[in-house]
Amino acid sequence: MISSFPVSLILSTVICNFRGSVTQGLALEVGETVQILEKCEGKGVFPASYVHLKKAIVTNRGPHETVVPLEDPIVTEVTSTLQEWALLWKQLYVKHKVDLFYKVRHVMMELIDLRRQLLSGHLTQDQSRDVKRHITVRLDWGNEHLGLDLVPRKEFEMVDEDQISVSDLYKMVRHTFPVPHHLLVNLKSFTYNSIGEDTDIFFSLYDLREGKTLSEKFMVRLNKNGGPKNPEKVDRLCALFTDLSNKDMKRDLYIVSQVIRTGRMLLNDSKKGPPHIQYRRPYGCAVLAMSDVLQTISELKEEKDFVLKVYTCNNENEWYQIHENIIRKSSTKYTAPSTNYGLIISLQLLRGDMEQVRRENPLIFSRGVAITRKLGFPDVIMPGDIRNDLYLTLERGDFERGGKSVQKNIEVTIYVLYADGEILKDCISLGSGEPNVPEHRSFVLYHNNSPRWSEVIKLPIPIDRFRGSHLRFEFRHCSTKDKGEKKLFGFAFTPLMREDGTTLSDESHELYVYKCDENTTFSNHALYLGLPCCKEDFNSCPNIPSSLIFQRSMKETFWISTQLSSTKLTQNVDLLALLKWKAHPDRVMDILGRLRHVSGEEIVKFLQDILDTLFSILDDNTDKYGPLVFQSLVFIINLLRDSKYYHFRPVMDTYIQKHFAGALAYKELIRCLKWYMDRSAEVVRQDHIQEAMRALEYLFKFIIQSRILYSRATCGMEEEQFRTSIQELFQSIRFVLSLDSRNSETLIFTQAALLNSFPAIFDELLQMFTVQEVAEFVRGTLGSMPSTVHIGQSMDVVKLQSIARTVDSQLFSFPESRRILLPVVLHHIHLHLRQQKELLICSGILSSIFSIIKTSSLVTRTHTHTYTLETPLHSNLSVIVGFERALIPEARRKKSFPAEAVGEYVSCLLSLLRQMTDIHFQHLMENFQSKDELKEFLLKLLCVFRNLMKLSIFPRDWNIMRLLTSNIILTTVQYLSPALHKNFTEADFDFKVWNSYFSLAVLYINQPSLQLENLSPAKRKKVLDKYGDMRVMMTYELFSMWQNLGENKIHFIPGMIGPFLGVTLVPQVEVRNIMIPIFHDMMDWEQRKNGNFKQVEAELIDKLDSLVSEGKGDENYRELFGLLLLEKIEQETWRETGISFVTSVTRLMERLLDYRDCMKGDETENKKIGCTVNLLNFYKSEINKEEMYIRYIHKLCDMHLQAENYTEAAFTLLLYWELLQWDERPLKEFLHYPAQTEWHRKEGLCRKVIHYFNKGKCWEYGIPLCRELAFQYESLYDYQSLSWIRVSLNNTYIKNLLDLEYDKEILMIRFHNLPPWPVPNKEFVCRGHDYERLEAFQQRMLGEFPQAIAMQHPNQPDEAILQCDAQYLQIYAVTPVPDSVTVLQMDRVPDRIKSFYRVNNVRRFRYDRPFHKGPKDRDNEFKSLWIERTTLILTHPLPGISRWFEVEKRELVEVSPLENAISVVENKNQELRTLISQYQHKQLHGNINLLSMTLNGVIDAAVNGGIARYQEAFFDKEYITSHPEDTEKITQLKDLMQEQVHILGVGLAVHEKLVHPEMRPLHKKLIDQFQMMRSSLCHVSSQNNIILQPQGVQIHTQSCCSDVTHEPKLTRVEEDSLCCHCPSKYREKKVIKSYSPSLAPLLGLGLPAQPGKPPVLGLGRVVASEEPHWNKRSATGGLGALHVPIKRRVRWLGRVRSGYHSRFCPGCLHIFCCASLHLIVGSTTVNI
Repeated sequence: MISSFPVSLILSTVICNFRGSVTQGLALEVGETVQILEKCEGKGVFPASYVHLKKAIVTNRGPHETVVPLEDPIVTEVTSTLQEWALLWKQLYVKHKVDLFYKVRHVMMELIDLRRQLLSGHLTQDQSRDVKRHITVRLDWGNEHLGLDLVPRKEFEMVDEDQISVSDLYKMVRHTFPVPHHLLVNLKSFTYNSIGEDTDIFFSLYDLREGKTLSEKFMVRLNKNGGPKNPEKVDRLCALFTDLSNKDMKRDLYIVSQVIRTGRMLLNDSKKGPPHIQYRRPYGCAVLAMSDVLQTISELKEEKDFVLKVYTCNNENEWYQIHENIIRKSSTKYTAPSTNYGLIISLQLLRGDMEQVRRENPLIFSRGVAITRKLGFPDVIMPGDIRNDLYLTLERGDFERGGKSVQKNIEVTIYVLYADGEILKDCISLGSGEPNVPEHRSFVLYHNNSPRWSEVIKLPIPIDRFRGSHLRFEFRHCSTKDKGEKKLFGFAFTPLMREDGTTLSDESHELYVYKCDENTTFSNHALYLGLPCCKEDFNSCPNIPSSLIFQRSMKETFWISTQLSSTKLTQNVDLLALLKWKAHPDRVMDILGRLRHVSGEEIVKFLQDILDTLFSILDDNTDKYGPLVFQSLVFIINLLRDSKYYHFRPVMDTYIQKHFAGALAYKELIRCLKWYMDRSAEVVRQDHIQEAMRALEYLFKFIIQSRILYSRATCGMEEEQFRTSIQELFQSIRFVLSLDSRNSETLIFTQAALLNSFPAIFDELLQMFTVQEVAEFVRGTLGSMPSTVHIGQSMDVVKLQSIARTVDSQLFSFPESRRILLPVVLHHIHLHLRQQKELLICSGILSSIFSIIKTSSLVTRTHTHTYTLETPLHSNLSVIVGFERALIPEARRKKSFPAEAVGEYVSCLLSLLRQMTDIHFQHLMENFQSKDELKEFLLKLLCVFRNLMKLSIFPRDWNIMRLLTSNIILTTVQYLSPALHKNFTEADFDFKVWNSYFSLAVLYINQPSLQLENLSPAKRKKVLDKYGDMRVMMTYELFSMWQNLGENKIHFIPGMIGPFLGVTLVPQVEVRNIMIPIFHDMMDWEQRKNGNFKQVEAELIDKLDSLVSEGKGDENYRELFGLLLLEKIEQETWRETGISFVTSVTRLMERLLDYRDCMKGDETENKKIGCTVNLLNFYKSEINKEEMYIRYIHKLCDMHLQAENYTEAAFTLLLYWELLQWDERPLKEFLHYPAQTEWHRKEGLCRKVIHYFNKGKCWEYGIPLCRELAFQYESLYDYQSLSWIRVSLNNTYIKNLLDLEYDKEILMIRFHNLPPWPVPNKEFVCRGHDYERLEAFQQRMLGEFPQAIAMQHPNQPDEAILQCDAQYLQIYAVTPVPDSVTVLQMDRVPDRIKSFYRVNNVRRFRYDRPFHKGPKDRDNEFKSLWIERTTLILTHPLPGISRWFEVEKRELVEVSPLENAISVVENKNQELRTLISQYQHKQLHGNINLLSMTLNGVIDAAVNGGIARYQEAFFDKEYITSHPEDTEKITQLKDLMQEQVHILGVGLAVHEKLVHPEMRPLHKKLIDQFQMMRSSLCHVSSQNNIILQPQGVQIHTQSCCSDVTHEPKLTRVEEDSLCCHCPSKYREKKVIKSYSPSLAPLLGLGLPAQPGKPPVLGLGRVVASEEPHWNKRSATGGLGALHVPIKRRVRWLGRVRSGYHSRFCPGCLHIFCCASLHLIVGSTTVNI
């Protein structure tokens, strides 16, 4: 059986997950909503038990129809809100916002529970209302803290924006109302355990700025163990300080806690007093500044703990102000505790009225919280608030010593006694939280005859017991002797009410102290009540007999102060006289006159009695007392206008409606009121007239109610007379308003008072007159006001405020009255808008008008609505639009401009436009007299719309207002588009209007609030259901208008390319499909006009860069862009250039997207730089956009600087430098460069590049730039700059020679399936960071790519790796191969310079892989050890604009074993030369570990293998015979081996000079091994008939070599014989000691540094007399002969014959050359 339901009537909520495991099953998740179309028995798409069914209705039928369940809207909102919160709630945990996470969870659980209560259906209406209020409070709290939209509500339910005007909606989300605050204080523990006695702790709120206590005291009694004395109060020691206003929360408030102990007199002295006598003694005080904790407790929904340190007083005389001393940090007057422990309290701030707080926090009140009120009345006195509290403060006293050697310990005992002498029970309260007591004993100040207590107690005396009661204060001295007696020595008293019936005044009172003793009894209180209690009392009783039982102590006084907070008792004599006027009828005139002197608190307490009295006096004699009663009534009415008593207005209303009985009063009231108005033109002082004008509202209430009572009593008699009197009264009102007040300030105030009160009388008049009659009264009155806006600013304000209240009145809600009143209202608004006066008030009036029109239109659709709307349409729409066009930008520029005015006018405009229909727009267009007027209106309106979208008129969380605004703008544009097309196309084309229209459409589509992709799914669905995708609608409108342009499209090229491009980048497929073809249209029109589309091309590329960098566009857009345009272009004659252009743009987009993704993501520095380099090269090489190219040069430079890649930054900036010329051409301001000439910009760049090269220690690259700058400065005779650049150049030279460049390893990297580069299996060569080795670099790269697998070999990856999806990273070191070896081959170039050129400006890098070809020789593996040498050629040399460059080409060669041997020995020789050169400048006995290890490694390897193995392998006769082609290579290897032997000899000589004496054994070992090395080389060579002549390299203690003779002696040396490397200490000496014999063979001949210059020879100086020249190779195997003429003055002090020597500088042992020498001393020719 199948039962079906009508469509969209049944809705279900999933209550259990279902996987859809049945055939055609529908998978379900808990919480999802399913619309049930049909229910089947047996087989369906999911089980029926898995869902909960409920009825629903369908709204918004169509493509976006909405199914709404038929349940309470609050329940539906809670459901949808919780679903939205759930996603955000989880994100809080992910983002480590743990506190908010738990708060939101708590609120969500509360909402679920409250929702359950609503759904239960068991709540009463009041309970449901409370639950809904709780729900809305929590919903709003959660939305605010989760950053969601603000939800406007009305009576707890969400407002439907369709059912309310925009103005009302704006007001609804803007207005907030203050609520009272209540502070919950909970004492958790008192951990200061050193007292050991019972304690009383008092808490109160203290205002430091005003120096007074703000609240009553909260009292806690603790036992000596720190627990509550009352066991029932465990965990219930809390108080609620109530009625704290916003003003109070802004005070300088402190929580003050005073600790009073009960026990011995002195805490640490057991002798002071017996243990059974207890004294209340001050102990300590603690304070907590509310300003420090207010923000914390305001944000929390639960209690927050705080610790209060308890400070003790150093001097008890200062106890009364110890809290102030602590606050002001007067540390000399108190002692800080030794620990941080003290009072532990918790605080919580509650908001709302007390009834609301009780409902929302039942647990707090179930704990028996003590309600602690403010001292006196709150800021607002509420009717029905009954209090009768007298606050008594024991201030101070002055007492005699009484013959004692020390001062007294005085205790005051307080009693409240009734007239019969009975002590009133429970009429003394020490503080809330403890029960009242019959008596109170003050605390005792030790040895103090002038104690200052400042102790406040409350006396809640019943009203019926107040009269006749008095206070008695007994003074006792507390002895500390053994008996511990408390001896009575005096007393004081004061009655609570005087004989005239007034209470004790609120002030300080000085009481007389009367003597007595311990035996005195007070059983007969009449004995002292007849005595004067104070000075005032004494003056009233002058004749007091001297023989009384109690004598006054003339030198002793006692001060108290009192404050009465009573709603039933008065302290005013005049008020009592008024209420009892019949007792003194002759004094009525005087009594009425003195009413003004009665305080407001007294009047509102007896308001009804006073009013009854006044009207009874009026009835008694109207003619005599009428004016005075009228004045008194006016005074009371104006009193209720005070904010403090404003809440008593309902009391007055109730009195008028239910208790007022003056049926004849209206006649006198009208007469007096008219009399006052008529005299306003005559009198100078008009204070009494102005007061009457302010009281107009309640005067009319009394008049109307009096007339109603009279009419009832007389059946409507004298009706016509009453109407006539009212009309005459209105004539007087119009007369007052029509007076010229420009020269009379008092008259202005009178008119202002009248206008302020005037709208309040409408409701009263409607009780006696018809709507039309009242409207005519009002129109006449408003029409009597001057129309000009120059009557004065204050009157302008008052006039408009009166009009605003008229519009807001009930009278204006009637359609018939609006027809009468609207013209005059709009007339005044129109005048002010044109003059831009009082904008905020005018906006409020318009807002109210539109709100009323909207409400009326919902009720009825009659012609009234049309008329009402059209009335302001023509006259004010243009004014509003033009005004807002200037207002909105002005409000943003001037922060002082009222933002409310902007929002109000925007809401007014939107309200008006929203309520306009087709007919209204048609009439509007027809109403314009010319196209110029229409043009001006359209431009203003479109400008206002643009400002609404560009500027943030509404806050971010007012999304409902933003969406509504967008909908209204869309509707308006759709109405206006036909008018624009009709009036401003073809011959009447107007570029300005069309451009404004297109700009608006572009801004509209790009609005953040319309980007649905950024919204949560629930919110997106809600927007689509309500409005649809408004971007698509506007896009269709835009495209349609574009097509209507025809040939005028060319006017918007290239201006609209960027804006339209921004629209196409909106992530909405339909928008893109509509808009992208417009670019083809633009290209086509430009092609028709210019023969090309260069403008479209240039603009599109420029704008694309900026838009993509802003985060717009994606890969789908790139593909769609190319697809749609290529499809369109395919049919064009210019398709080749078009296709080329589109292809370039798509490729550019690809790079831009890659660049953007790198920049905004957590990508590595290398990828960011790589993407930037790609983009930079693309702009330069492919599309030649110089400006964009320069922009990315600087972006790349900034990245390098941030990464401290100074060399790369210099090379990057050099690209821009190369684009500039040394010209005086002016350049505009660009990027961070100012407007300057091209020459100056190039100069600045040059200096910056040099600076970056210096920081990167690449000084060699800076030298050509320094020379370039020097040439420019010299050509301009700028010698100052020239000197600077010369110094810089000199410093660069020095740094090149002295400073070491950071060691950087060159590494090759291969990526496979890794994200940095789009093409897989790319290879790059990278410069590592300073001192970064291969292992560290590999770890860094693996950290950047944690998913990658590191390949541990340099071999090419096999096919399996290339085809798999896994990520691989291959890193290994490579060796630079310099392109130019000229510098490296020059002997005189320092090694540091050579080392620079070896690793810089290199494009070729290589790495070797050893392998054995053929069978491996086990005895000597070098015979078969081949090398596979791979050379990598890069796209650009390193270093360059990046630390990475791609491998462009690979070259693979195989190196034979012999070639490998040559390379190894040659590299080792170079390494040894460099190292030895570095150690020549070392000081004696310095650290030479590296030199020792290197020499040891080479010599030891040579002895045990090394080059000896090479000799065995390649100098073998068999090898030479079988490899005749290697003869030259064998000879080269031989020479390199000889060179290594001699270099090692030089190294040993340097080592001998620097070695520490303790390391001499190591040096001797090295020499011995070196001898063995030489011997082994000679031995192996002789066996293979290879001639090696390591001549003259024998090192021993006597002779250097067999054929060299040298005797140690002093050698005279000229200074010029020293080389440039010598330290200055050598240059200062003319005679140098003889060298050790072991160094003798190392002194030789130097070669000339440059052709044509004299060579340096040995230890002397040679001055060439002619050009030196070389002879051919000598027969002795030397290098040749050099013939150099020398002067005779050069003497040689030794004889050296042939031998192989290295020439050293005698100062620093710097190597000059190696040569076979033939030196003949005394000859004119030197043979080499």
